[in-house]
Amino acid sequence: MKLPLSGRALTAGAVAVATLVTGGSAAGAATAPAPAHPAATAAAAPDIPIANVKAHLSQLQSIATANGGNRAHGRAGYQASLNYVKAKLDAAGFTTRVQQFTASGRTGYNLIADWPGGDANQVVMAGSHLDSVTSGPGINDNGSGSSAVLETALAVARSDYRPTKHLRFAWWGAEELGLVGSRYYVNSLGSAERAKISGYLNFDMIGSPNPGYFVYDDDPTIEKTFKDYYAGLGIPTEIETEGDGRSDHAPFKNAGVPVGGLFSGADYRKTSAQAAKWGGTVGQPFDRCYHSSCDTTANINDTALDRNSDAIAYAVWELSQ
Repeated sequence: MKLPLSGRALTAGAVAVATLVTGGSAAGAATAPAPAHPAATAAAAPDIPIANVKAHLSQLQSIATANGGNRAHGRAGYQASLNYVKAKLDAAGFTTRVQQFTASGRTGYNLIADWPGGDANQVVMAGSHLDSVTSGPGINDNGSGSSAVLETALAVARSDYRPTKHLRFAWWGAEELGLVGSRYYVNSLGSAERAKISGYLNFDMIGSPNPGYFVYDDDPTIEKTFKDYYAGLGIPTEIETEGDGRSDHAPFKNAGVPVGGLFSGADYRKTSAQAAKWGGTVGQPFDRCYHSSCDTTANINDTALDRNSDAIAYAVWELSQ
């Protein structure tokens, strides 16, 4: 998640060339037997294996360690992170596109992945920013969201999911410099293309070590989808306010696209009421390593990461049928 405007440098974006790369082989068949009446039975979202999500986080940590300790915009660690995610998606049968832009004098990249099929006039998107700050590897912020979105996309391929709506996944560059990548993407779309996006779901910091369970309250349908999921677990949620307007949903919202998402907290401190609901430590930040060098794989709450990863899949399935 980017810093508030007062705490970050201003950036300058410049139009650059976008490139298209086509994905690889088709995904394997579903492992579960087909229902007796598939046309009348809604597909159920799969459980997202937390071990798989953590394996992606380990790879992002290794990439940062090998590249100056970060995965920041314009640095080798970001490019290696994008290559890792793209290779997984290409192998799973997605059509991937790398979109290039310029910010703060460095080249940045967005990665867009489309799952074949579905109504191209009704697009459900799920996205997260892939860049870190320069001061650390960015494993919670935002390896957590990036890895969970990646594993949800791979679950789509493993199950050979065929939703009514078209599915698109995205990993944004230069979010930490002021939502540069996502804003570039939204601005690159014509009004007709923007109107086809029936919902954009954003996931920025979903494994905070002293976690809260926060839901965006922007679009009522998307908000209810996430709240229903957590109600089914018996976990109370709160409306997300700490990051409002500070992550990649903002350019979509400003363009009139319905948005929603999840968040587990950054540098705000957990209250006694929140600790009573969720556990954790009163008076401590949700993420004491926010934008710091200690935002490593040790800075993740597995339970929050697991629940939020499953919630992402639940929303993707529910909203795309």
